[in-house]
Amino acid sequence: MAAPASSSAAAAAAPASSSPPKPPNNAATSTTTTTMLDPQSSPYPDAAASSVSSASSSSTSSSSSSSSQADRSSTFSLDSSSAATPSSSPRRPHRASDVAWAPIRGRALGPRDFTLLRRVGAGDIGTVYLCRLEGGQAEAAAAACAYAMKVVDRRALARKGKLGRAAAEKRVLRRLDHPFLPTMFADFDAGTDFSCIVMEFCPGGDLHSLRHRMPGRRFPLASARFYAAEVLLALEYLHMMGIVYRDLKPENVLIRGDGHIMLTDFDLSLESTASPSLEDARSGGSDKKGEDARAPAPICLPIPELQLLRLRRWKRRAAAPRPRFVAEPVDARSSSFVGTHEYVAPEVARGGGHGAAVDWWAYGVFLYELIYGRTPFVGETNEATLRNIVRRPLEFPAAPAASHGDAAAARDLIARLLDKDPRTRLGSKRGAADVKAHGFFKGLNLALLRSSPPPVVPPAAAPLHRCDDKAADVQQLFDHF
Repeated sequence: MAAPASSSAAAAAAPASSSPPKPPNNAATSTTTTTMLDPQSSPYPDAAASSVSSASSSSTSSSSSSSSQADRSSTFSLDSSSAATPSSSPRRPHRASDVAWAPIRGRALGPRDFTLLRRVGAGDIGTVYLCRLEGGQAEAAAAACAYAMKVVDRRALARKGKLGRAAAEKRVLRRLDHPFLPTMFADFDAGTDFSCIVMEFCPGGDLHSLRHRMPGRRFPLASARFYAAEVLLALEYLHMMGIVYRDLKPENVLIRGDGHIMLTDFDLSLESTASPSLEDARSGGSDKKGEDARAPAPICLPIPELQLLRLRRWKRRAAAPRPRFVAEPVDARSSSFVGTHEYVAPEVARGGGHGAAVDWWAYGVFLYELIYGRTPFVGETNEATLRNIVRRPLEFPAAPAASHGDAAAARDLIARLLDKDPRTRLGSKRGAADVKAHGFFKGLNLALLRSSPPPVVPPAAAPLHRCDDKAADVQQLFDHF
């Protein structure tokens, strides 16, 4: 499938001769995972430096990679478990029941334990293959389990000056434990030049491809709300971990086998700190109901039924509102130009500093595209797109005469997310807590979202037996180890 019109700013800034083609919109295109190297033994000093320095940030071009190394707002210590050695990753609570763990649990895995079946994606950091686990009882247990293996060529990354991005992504992947984020089953090296990450395979493709299969190349409002809600929960978790995503777009939202989403691609992420807290829901301003919460108890009335009715009403008003969970990395700052042109925030397009508010701008563009089938500020060229982001006011397609309240709520949410001033943008102060409180998500049980039926469930995967030529080439390389 042809690549989408928008290209990553990181790829655009790199020399054309060294940049691989933009990956197709398929199931594991965006599942880019990377490696961390031992600084004492690595033949790639750039990778060693980035793995021990807290200043390693997601650079966007060879000219800006060195200047962006100081963009981190905090440090992260690396323990011995982050070395790229043959191992299986510890089970995470949210994915502990996944059947894909059964054949992997307790094994020291290496490249010869897997057979690569076919290439499913190629990105700026590496190439993703559909693979099968081999060997004894594990082979029978893994017969129904497909894995995605990300193979990273460290030599190629060293030539492009992107080893820092690769190390940053792996640091992020090691920390993730969420239903809508990737699970890393294992990681190991193939020789000194290749690093491999084994993750879950998403057979449903990505939201970009799925949107193009919808009537009018847009999602129904209910479907857009469902996918937007799952992405919102994934962003909330990332921000709680102090991670600013910075690369939200439909191509990076994959569809699992059960129809739920998985957010991928973390090589542009900014690592910072966050202090999760519980805030009074009335702290952002009280309404009439909040003011009435301390109203005196109703006096006794002669009619029992009326007395009971008034008492129930008083109890509802007197009950304290549920506290809101707030976790936003408000201190995260960077000056790097990163992201995809159609999704970058105005502060990034102007070349200034930015923080976590860029994710809420990209979330507004993402929601706009799901509902209306295009991004709101796209121009004929990347430069025109950036000018539109900075200068052009937000416009919506003409609303149909029969549009209902949900459509108006969606427009209001998008307009508040696409505020060109990051200080007043929805989500810039209380993060996902403010976004979840918007009327667009009214009636949606976010706590039970992963148990809700998704709009589309991919068909059953085909048997895992075919090996294409491109996968066979890498398989021959693996056989040497």
